[in-house]
Amino acid sequence: MTAIDRGPAGPRTRPVQCPVLFDRDSLEEATERLGAALAADYPDGVLLVAVLKGSVFFLADLVRQLRGPCRVDFLGISSYAPSTGRVKVMKDLDHDIHDRDVVLVEDLVDTGLTCNYVLGELRGRGPSSLEVCTLFDRRASRIVPLRLRYVGFEVSDDLLLGYGLDVAGRYRNLKFVASGDRRLLETDPDAYVSDLYER
Repeated sequence: MTAIDRGPAGPRTRPVQCPVLFDRDSLEEATERLGAALAADYPDGVLLVAVLKGSVFFLADLVRQLRGPCRVDFLGISSYAPSTGRVKVMKDLDHDIHDRDVVLVEDLVDTGLTCNYVLGELRGRGPSSLEVCTLFDRRASRIVPLRLRYVGFEVSDDLLLGYGLDVAGRYRNLKFVASGDRRLLETDPDAYVSDLYER
């Protein structure tokens, strides 16, 4: 998506601009802080369960901050369906979490509906403890109450792009997090490609 810039040489196109909310340094500081908290709380080890696919980038950086033993597993779920009030498990865990200390790793928690559903699934498997670590918490959008023990940033209603967060498969691999225009991206998911990938 481009905009028209009419200069002395005639009209030319320029990329639609997308503001960066969290640069690489900010993200690194957050993962260092959260990793230090996890290391202090679980000196004997912890099992990190990441929800695919958005949290993978955050998880990779988070794990590198841990100095003790840890295991990683993945849970794949479908998008939350408002008409049914449920999500569906598409890829189950490989590890038995019974009597394990487990931390659910999320990229973003907003309404809490999906996170609450996943927590219910995990609790039913008998972990000795279960907590949530999320990079972004959109608390103002919460529909169900949740206790999030580890939070990187509290965010507003911005549509976040990058560092695992995507729109129609775009922008997930950016090293920073930008704020996109929802209406613009609904009509053109590629609207910010030429801007964000050149930074």
